[in-house]
Amino acid sequence: MILWQSILEALESLASNKLRSGLTIIGIVIGVAAVIAIVSIGRGAEDTITGSIQGIGTNLVFVFRGGSEDVRNPKPITLSDAAAIADPFQAPSVAGVAPILQGTVGVSAGGETTTTQISGVTPDYEPVRNTHVSEGEFIREEHILGKASVVLLGTEVADRLFGRKEGLVGETVRIEGQPFRVIGVLESKGGSGFSNQDDHILAPLTTVQTRLLRRQTRDQVDLLMVQAVSAEAVPQASEEIAQILRSRHRTAIGKDDFTILTQQDFLATAQTITGVLTIFLGGIAAISLLVGGIGIMNIMLVSVTERTREIGLRKALGARRIDILVQFLTESSLLSMVGGVIGIGLGALISNIVARIAAANGTTLSPQIGVDTILLATLFSTAVGLFFGLYPANRAAGLEPVEALRYE
Repeated sequence: MILWQSILEALESLASNKLRSGLTIIGIVIGVAAVIAIVSIGRGAEDTITGSIQGIGTNLVFVFRGGSEDVRNPKPITLSDAAAIADPFQAPSVAGVAPILQGTVGVSAGGETTTTQISGVTPDYEPVRNTHVSEGEFIREEHILGKASVVLLGTEVADRLFGRKEGLVGETVRIEGQPFRVIGVLESKGGSGFSNQDDHILAPLTTVQTRLLRRQTRDQVDLLMVQAVSAEAVPQASEEIAQILRSRHRTAIGKDDFTILTQQDFLATAQTITGVLTIFLGGIAAISLLVGGIGIMNIMLVSVTERTREIGLRKALGARRIDILVQFLTESSLLSMVGGVIGIGLGALISNIVARIAAANGTTLSPQIGVDTILLATLFSTAVGLFFGLYPANRAAGLEPVEALRYE
């Protein structure tokens, strides 16, 4: 009953100073909204990034050039290495190998020009990378043998060059000034910025080797994308690949001139980065909660000063120290709780707005507002109110009745 009476008195006191109470609540609202929005957007971004990585395939292994720093004369990754890894007798856990040559090129068509990523690939790229075309056909073996000037366009590139994503088979584009015939358009995979999987083009590996991207040796490639027979066989496939390359490159144990990464490595790295960024930004947002708490303390101190005679009168009529303490703690807690509830709603609204802006720019982002985030923000805002209200409440409870009654 005492607590319920304290709540009613607190509401009455706060209502008598609506403007002051409202301005005090704003600090808590901004802090809670920032925490909710940043954490939910961070989780949504993590889900988007991990989803994009998993969309490539869960049984892929990536082989790059470069390994230990003290390796002398590191050898490049070559087509011969790809052929050795694709040998089922040497690597029974490997289902397919796709050698890739990558670079940045200028592409133009119909007066429009853009810069994009080009990948020189073989027909094996289609099943290994799980790539499909929305129209046309994929690169065939005859394109490789004939070093054909053909290209497949990503949807973003097609839209920038032609203003459409359909009916492009047979069109001609110029890559670094050289004419290439469009044989297909790749299915959209989504993404944005550096992770935009639709902002690239594919051409036959032999054509790219001889006409667009030159390397030190004729059969050198930038990347091997290896498909294991299953997700469970990825560790065994990685070991088989490492043994083959060590034998071919004649490297000492522990001094590999190549790097092998799996999907789990990429996922772990992406989750670590997004997690650290979310915590960092959430911590910065939490500072505004502390600022809001200081505002509560300031207002409660002013309230104690204004109500000194009231406090003295109540104590003279028999109010105990605990009664005065509970009254002022209840007021500060109500301020922070109301601000927390409003902040949760505002944070959800901000998250929704950010998701809509991302969708308008072609990026899929679904903010994740979890129950744990809401509870954390609510409890933290309440704790801020209690903490910063404790000193003013204790000061009020410690006033002597006689001195309080004489206060002007």
